[in-house]
Amino acid sequence: MGRRARIAAACTVAGLVMTLAPMPGAYAATTPRIDLRLLVVDDGGPAVGAIVAELDSTGVPYTRIDLASAGRPTIAAAFLSDTLNGAPRAKFQAVVMPSESPAGLSSAELTALASYEAQFGIRQVDAYTYAGASVGLNWGTLPGAYAGTLDGVQAQVTTAGKSGPFGYLEGGITFEDNSPSVSESYGYIATPLAQQAAGATFTPYVEAPIPGTDTRGSLVGEYAHDGRRELVVTFVYNAYQRQYRQLARGIVEWATEGIHLGYDRNYFALHVDDVFMSDDRWDTVLKCTPGDVTCPPGSNPEEHPSRMSVADAQYLKQWQQDHNFKVDLAYNGGGSEDFKADGNSTDPLAAQLIADQSAYRWINHTYQHQFLGCVQDTTVVPWRCTTNASGQTVWTSQADITSQITNNRTWAANNGLTNVDNTELVTGEHSGLVTNPQQPTDNPYLAPSVNNTGTRWLASDASREHDQRAVGNALTVPRYPLNVFYNAAKTVEEVDEYNWIYTSRAQGGSGICEDNPATSTCLPTPLDVNTGYTDYIVPLEARLAVNRAINNDPRPHFVHQSNYAEDRIAYPVMERILNDYDALYASDTPLVNLRQKDIGVELQRRAQWKNAVNSGQVTAYRIGDTVTVSAPSGVLAEATMPTGTVQKQLIGSTAFGSAYAGQLSGWVGPGLTQVNVTLKLPAGEVPAQTAMTALRTTIAKTVASLPVPKGVKTPVPAGPAANGTTINKLTAKSTKAASTSTATQGGTRSAR
Repeated sequence: MGRRARIAAACTVAGLVMTLAPMPGAYAATTPRIDLRLLVVDDGGPAVGAIVAELDSTGVPYTRIDLASAGRPTIAAAFLSDTLNGAPRAKFQAVVMPSESPAGLSSAELTALASYEAQFGIRQVDAYTYAGASVGLNWGTLPGAYAGTLDGVQAQVTTAGKSGPFGYLEGGITFEDNSPSVSESYGYIATPLAQQAAGATFTPYVEAPIPGTDTRGSLVGEYAHDGRRELVVTFVYNAYQRQYRQLARGIVEWATEGIHLGYDRNYFALHVDDVFMSDDRWDTVLKCTPGDVTCPPGSNPEEHPSRMSVADAQYLKQWQQDHNFKVDLAYNGGGSEDFKADGNSTDPLAAQLIADQSAYRWINHTYQHQFLGCVQDTTVVPWRCTTNASGQTVWTSQADITSQITNNRTWAANNGLTNVDNTELVTGEHSGLVTNPQQPTDNPYLAPSVNNTGTRWLASDASREHDQRAVGNALTVPRYPLNVFYNAAKTVEEVDEYNWIYTSRAQGGSGICEDNPATSTCLPTPLDVNTGYTDYIVPLEARLAVNRAINNDPRPHFVHQSNYAEDRIAYPVMERILNDYDALYASDTPLVNLRQKDIGVELQRRAQWKNAVNSGQVTAYRIGDTVTVSAPSGVLAEATMPTGTVQKQLIGSTAFGSAYAGQLSGWVGPGLTQVNVTLKLPAGEVPAQTAMTALRTTIAKTVASLPVPKGVKTPVPAGPAANGTTINKLTAKSTKAASTSTATQGGTRSAR
């Protein structure tokens, strides 16, 4: 793909002027009912797919029309609206389109949509389109505009964007630039037409500099014309890219005018495992961890395991206060007893942390960190499950599992640690749960032990099992491992192990990348042991964590107590995560830091809501200033509404939701004796009712196929090229370059 694509002829405006008469059954004075559901017209492209992913993630109901399906419904007046109980009903509150005039829709369908949007005040998102007169912009291929790759471009939210749908952003939006050889974005930067059609306006919301000029052009803006409003996006993206993730919330809020089912938060929680334990240490010579099952039989145990000191505990408490962030400490009481058994009469670390216990959240991590799955046979590397004479797996017993849970609770009570929620549990290495490839099923004794101990929220490894599931009476809470290894207390240990895992055998590495080419964190050459951590690992891990945080994903991350000892290698990553996030989002959109139980509840509610929506059991609509939501009994609804919205009760009203990103949002259920949820919007936030007069509009020619570079079709993960190096790719990149790894969620993790 060249720097400029000469495509003006493909998107010229047709000379077809349509008069849009009011649709059949159009209202006169009756306030219409607007159903809270989006219509998504899907061409199979990544931009529409990204918006669908956002709707799915946030719980927003939608109806999808697949343009490639021969049996799809025809978009006509009756499909879009009707009359219900004598009043007009709009079946969709917003429309998402591939472009303003996508291939696959007939002129009659486009006319029906335009008429519907004008008459009911329905907004339309053009997910990715050319810059051109049909959307109120100058042609993106003319001098003074730009068409080409956008990798590394620094965009900015305009004043109108800040006061409008993107007010939750700090202002800057940097386009991803993860590979020097693969084009990861494409788009058009153009200025609004100097002379718009009669009554039309274009308001840029996100702008970027037009290369080679002193002018800024639009990448996202609102085109108001013919009684309609379109959000015009002139660049392509996928669901994973940072620039889209920042804008996704605002796209939905603009389309729905901030009134919709579903809600969105940015989350980050961090668990510190093995507190009170001493963790084994990576051996930079043996390239394994003596004392762990990764070392060959006969390796000498590590004589100097890593354990936090009193000074480390004091530092952690002060760091939390300075950064307004609280971690969860997953504790093993047996570790403290082992420390005393090694010739120490007391455990000053335990005394310090327990004295400061209110500064943290605490989770039972079992008494001795015993492996609670199958009985491990460590005479081979990798280990395998022990089998009996009949070939059956030998499992850790129910009695042993139960005692590991209850003995840790007893230790806590005996030592004055009371700030613990005993419904939460993190087993050692998430053991007892599926551990592939060696243990493809749960320990059958895990669920009974969970039930008998009253455990309700059981941590799991999100890199193994991403979704929540039931284990007996408990539900799992998947956690993301950071690539800050449990067996590394010093920077040199972390970098050496990282190099061993992610380099080739010829370079002295494990060869995991050769065996698993999709691993996204593979290294072309080993990192410098002195600078690799700060220059490469820290920014990469922070990038991955922030990307998850801004994806409405409440799942926590985890590291280990060893990372807070000696070189304290956890802190650079933590600080980079918090600082990078603060640079992206405004103060009214903070990171939400939930404890394990609350994360479990959030995931459980989302699953219940998703099932209700997908099975057609949810109905929601707005009539004037009143929103009504009906869901199955016992299922809470999630909703986002303007500030000032209240929930109407049988008598009076109560507060709705909590403030976030300039709006109110949250879970809500019917009030006492009520069947439905009724929300009342503040007077100034009620969308204006549209007058039903005939309108004239221009229907554009079908938009030709738009450029989609390889790095959008196949997401390019943050990896070796994303190490802070700045490369000018506006002219240097080619979409024909070879692709890098396709994995998007990080590679193999070394974590316990």
